[in-house]
Amino acid sequence: MLVLGLWGLDRGGMWRDEAVTFQVARRSVPQIWRLLHDVDAVHGLYYLMMHAVLALRPGEVLLRLPSVCGAAAAAALVAALGARLVRPRVGLWAGLLYAVTPMVGHYAQEGRSYALVAAGAAGATLLLVRAVGEPPGPGEPGGRDGAGRRDGAGRRGRGGRVWWAYGAVLGVTCLLHEFAVLLLLAHAVTLALARVARGVWCRWACAAGAVVLVLLPMVLVSHGQSAQVAWLREPGLGSAQALLRAFTGPTPAVYWTCLALAAVALTGLFGRRGEITCAAVALPLAVVPPVTLMLVSRFSPLYVDRYVLYALAGAPLLVAAGADRMAGWLGRSRAGSPLLALAGALAVAVALVHQLPLLRADRSADHRPDNLAAVSRVAARELRPGDPVLFVPGQARATALAYPAGFRGVRDVALAAGAPASGTLYGTEVDAKDLRRRLAGLDRVWVVADRYAVERPGHPRDPLDRLKLAVVTRDFALREQSVRGRVLLRLYVRRTLATEAPVAPAGPPVPRRPERW
Repeated sequence: MLVLGLWGLDRGGMWRDEAVTFQVARRSVPQIWRLLHDVDAVHGLYYLMMHAVLALRPGEVLLRLPSVCGAAAAAALVAALGARLVRPRVGLWAGLLYAVTPMVGHYAQEGRSYALVAAGAAGATLLLVRAVGEPPGPGEPGGRDGAGRRDGAGRRGRGGRVWWAYGAVLGVTCLLHEFAVLLLLAHAVTLALARVARGVWCRWACAAGAVVLVLLPMVLVSHGQSAQVAWLREPGLGSAQALLRAFTGPTPAVYWTCLALAAVALTGLFGRRGEITCAAVALPLAVVPPVTLMLVSRFSPLYVDRYVLYALAGAPLLVAAGADRMAGWLGRSRAGSPLLALAGALAVAVALVHQLPLLRADRSADHRPDNLAAVSRVAARELRPGDPVLFVPGQARATALAYPAGFRGVRDVALAAGAPASGTLYGTEVDAKDLRRRLAGLDRVWVVADRYAVERPGHPRDPLDRLKLAVVTRDFALREQSVRGRVLLRLYVRRTLATEAPVAPAGPPVPRRPERW
């Protein structure tokens, strides 16, 4: 996982969410704290952590390195779960499967919290399994100490510490992203499937209650910031199918093989009373958080696949456990052979080779939703010091905040106060009256716009952004246009001064020097 995470880590460009992490984490702690009162409270702990990381050396590699480490830790913890719940070779297969899954590799190389949340979720799940207690394994006959005596008092003491650790790890994980709290539901289903004793339920309920109490203030604050996710739409059957493919393998051969092996693993869903099986851990982990969030999103859209990345850990555990059961059915005499473990590892290597084109493509900056570095390079070629620039919507200013070199010396027509000074992500803008006055004094203006804001009906939604487009399209003529991904860079000239016919917005892009893109 570490090797795959480091491969192509410096892809030469951030996309908008990463750019937010980059510019917020480089603010002072008081400035970050002020920001969290209005937006992004759900990412507050992550921003503070990244503030310490980027203080060492601001850059894209260091921005993504914590996610690489988080993904590597998650792979190790998935392997530890497989080894503890079944046997070491299942842990080996599950950890390798987790590492080669393209969705994991994607978020291992992203400067956001999701890979770290996945590591925390896997760690909390392992602590839950330890706290409940597994049947004695080799070298642990009957749960006795080295002298053959039962160590009941010591075990109870250690069990209490494990429950505390479980609550602490899960609490920190939820503070990294509040939707990790859905892991509590998955763990409750696991305990129900294992039919654990009432005492276990009581200890788990105490730990779960502590997590909820710690998380409650952030939930209340982030609820007031729900307008940030107003762009989300209700997920449908297609969303569920896409997530299933992302969890098990996007290519057909890997997808159907993994589904078949996961189905085999479900034959071992129930064990003895009080015993947690691998399937009883993996199935709720993979299914409960995504399904719950999708159901909630039927009423208030909140679902995005990256919000439940941590649930992916259940899929390789199911697949590895199914492969182990299949091996046991096909040849019991060779069930413990090291060659069988090697054969499974080679099968994962084949899956890696099969999915290598997807992993290679993901290392390109253009594979993300946008490439702000490329937009900044186009701006550096086209813009000159003193040129007036209008960002539509205001969030398009993220390019200038992340890569200011391309916009050095330009005049931001609508800006009233900068992002750090105003305690906002993108800065505050002037009111409609001041905007009209500023535009009235211009003969030409550059517009940096998201394509959806210009091309989709009903966009942009913000009244001030609509006013920007209305004034520009009424009083100015489109002279030049450059396109980079989903970002447009347009030059508008006042109609009374225009000497050339404007370029129709609905027509093809008209680059000035495409050979330098």
